[in-house]
Amino acid sequence: MNKMLTAAVMATAGFAVASEVAATEWNVSVWGKRRAFTEHVERLAELVSEKTNGEFTLNISYGGLSKNKENLDGISIGAFEMAQFCAGYHRDKNPTITVLELPFLGVNTLEEEVAVANAVYAHPAVQADLARWNAKLLMTSPMPQYNLVGTGDPRDSLAAFKDMRVRATGGIGKAFAAVGAVPTSVTATEAYNAMESGVVDTVAFAQHAHLAFGTINRADWWTANLNPGTVNCPVVVNTDAYDMLSDSEREALDSSVSESIDHYLANYGELLAKWDDVLVEKGVTKVEISEDQLAEFRTVAADPIREQWIADMSAQGIPAQELYDLVMDTLAAERK
Repeated sequence: MNKMLTAAVMATAGFAVASEVAATEWNVSVWGKRRAFTEHVERLAELVSEKTNGEFTLNISYGGLSKNKENLDGISIGAFEMAQFCAGYHRDKNPTITVLELPFLGVNTLEEEVAVANAVYAHPAVQADLARWNAKLLMTSPMPQYNLVGTGDPRDSLAAFKDMRVRATGGIGKAFAAVGAVPTSVTATEAYNAMESGVVDTVAFAQHAHLAFGTINRADWWTANLNPGTVNCPVVVNTDAYDMLSDSEREALDSSVSESIDHYLANYGELLAKWDDVLVEKGVTKVEISEDQLAEFRTVAADPIREQWIADMSAQGIPAQELYDLVMDTLAAERK
C-alpha cells in the first residue's frame, strides 16, 4: 500500500514538474517607460497570456535587459526572446528597413504607416536582412510624423535651421543636415539631458516621446506641420525561440498581433486628440511653417536623399528601387 501511495505521489509530482516545464516565459526588451509607443507590446502580452491560460507569458522589461541601441544584438545571441528597436539607431545592421525612414515619404496617418511597414517587412530581402541577426519581424510600432520642440526663438524657416543642433536620427537627421542643421543621434532616453545641457537646441520626436521623455517640459515652441518623416521601430523575436514554440503558442502569438496594433492605434489616437491641450498647459507656442518653406525643404532634402539612398543600397546588392516603389505602391493602394 505504501509503495502504491509513494508511486502515486511521485507520479503526481512528476506531472507537476512536467506542467511547470511546459510553461513558456519570454523576456521582452524595450526602454524608457510604458507609453503609447509600447502599448501594442503590453496588449500582446495580455492576449498571449489569456489565449494560453497563462502558460505562455511575456515579461516586459523597460531597460533592464539591454540598452535600446543593443536590442538587436541581444536578439541575435538569444539574450532575450523579443525586443523593440529603431532602424535609425544602427542603419548598417538593418539597411533594408531604412527605406521607411526616408524623409518626406508622404505617409499621412498611422494606418498608412502600418500598411507600408507590413509590406516592407514581408519582402524577402528585408526578411533575409533581419535573419542575419536571427530576428523575425513581428510587428511595427507606427508613429506619426516627427516635429521639433525647441528653446529660444521659434525656428520657422530654412534659414533659421542653419547651425541648429537637433536630436534627429536616420533620414530625418539627413534631411536637417541638408538644410545646414547639425543633427546628433543621441537616444530617446538621452534627449532630455541633451536639451537641458545645451548639447542640442531642438529635438525631433513624435508626440508621445516628447511627453514620455520630458522634452516638452523644456520647450518654448513646437512645429505643428514640419512633418519631415518618422522613424521605423519594429518588434522582433528571436527566430530560434519562435521555432521552439508549440503550435498553440505560436498561434496565440501570431493571432494577437493585429488586435495589439488596433489597440495601439486607438490609444495613440486619444493622445493626438488632446495634444493641443498639452501645448496650452505647458505654455508651448505652436509654430506653423509656411508652405513655400516646406516645399523648399522637400526639394532640398527629399529627392537627393532618396536617390542617394537608392544608389548606396543598390551598391550593396539591396533591391532599393523595388523597396521604395513598394512603399509608394502600398500608399496608393491604401488610399483607394
